[in-house]
Amino acid sequence: MNDSENNGGLALFTKEFAKNPYPAYEKLRETDPVYPITLPDGQRGWMITTYEAAVEALKDQRMIKDFSKLFGDQMGHRSVFTENMLFSDPPDHKRLRGLVQKAFTPKMIAGMRGRIQEITDELLEKAAERPHMNLIDDVAFPLPIIVICEMLGVPSADRDKFRIWSNSLIEGSNGENAERIYEHMNEFTGYLGDWFAKTQENPGDDLISQLIQAEEKGDQLTERELYGVVSLLIIAGHETTVNLIGNGMLSLLQHPDQFKKLQSHPELIQSAIEELLRFEGPVEFSTSRWAGEDFEFKGKAMKRGDIVIVALNSANHDPLQFENPDLLDITREKSPHLAFGTGIHHCLGAPLARMEGEIAISSLMRRFPAMKLSIDPAELEWRPGMIVRGVKEIPVSLYSS
Repeated sequence: MNDSENNGGLALFTKEFAKNPYPAYEKLRETDPVYPITLPDGQRGWMITTYEAAVEALKDQRMIKDFSKLFGDQMGHRSVFTENMLFSDPPDHKRLRGLVQKAFTPKMIAGMRGRIQEITDELLEKAAERPHMNLIDDVAFPLPIIVICEMLGVPSADRDKFRIWSNSLIEGSNGENAERIYEHMNEFTGYLGDWFAKTQENPGDDLISQLIQAEEKGDQLTERELYGVVSLLIIAGHETTVNLIGNGMLSLLQHPDQFKKLQSHPELIQSAIEELLRFEGPVEFSTSRWAGEDFEFKGKAMKRGDIVIVALNSANHDPLQFENPDLLDITREKSPHLAFGTGIHHCLGAPLARMEGEIAISSLMRRFPAMKLSIDPAELEWRPGMIVRGVKEIPVSLYSS
């Protein structure tokens, strides 16, 4: 049975869908905004596509994040990535988030601006030596991984390993290549275990040292939670920004009028970032929720254990919330988009991602004002998976010929 047969005739979660999901989203918003679906791994549940229903679902505590309450340890093989605040409910959520939040205060983030600009300038200086570059490999990936590695105390020489592990976990969310994912997760946990042991012997002033010391004092973190929180920071902490920068630059390159407007008015960078987040957000679907009980939601009977996903990019294109939603307008008044979610699970790293996006995109446009796509947009390959939205490569020419 193919995907469209599983999903009422709509071809969801396919390569074609990944290239342009918006027509399918438009149809669902108009006809069935809480839509029964079968995920690629066979789970049955619901996809939410309108803005109003999305906000309601993201805040509805009847939809729980800790699947062990429903399924015990059946999904234990993924626990390294789920023993954290993203997959927990109150009161555990507040405890875990509170421990990490101190590294993401406005003051801490503001204090990193100079270093982020320095890293960006180094990457662009290296790229400028050639007439072409791949925006993902040369800027969008290395910038946030260097930043998060420096925050955590990870050697920057290991960042390529994190790319492999992160890609495996993110792209494996479509239920494929389970054996490879399991192998990469074992490598990842092995690396973390060695790293934690070294840090325990010789702690520094990095975030990992702070987390380990808190755990050693019996303060808050269990060993499993330490693995979970650190893996979340490494993977989610850079994946969102990779695709914010990549999707943002791709959108601008495909809309030359907006590209030129931002070049002429660099003071618009903050509103531009918000519009780019809304227009082609870096996260396609919210991480999973499960109905914790039987209840009715928007006229649909949800059963205990049903999986619920929110199509964030669909909500951000809902014409009932955003005027001319399919129009990219960097002067759009600040909008309440859902690119980083909402409610208690609103992305902890959103201020850092915004700042990295601001610095990277404004620096790219300033340094390479004649930049152009060097590939037909139809040939771009969108990454598979059920979480992030982003392309694998964005080849560009840097100078006019």
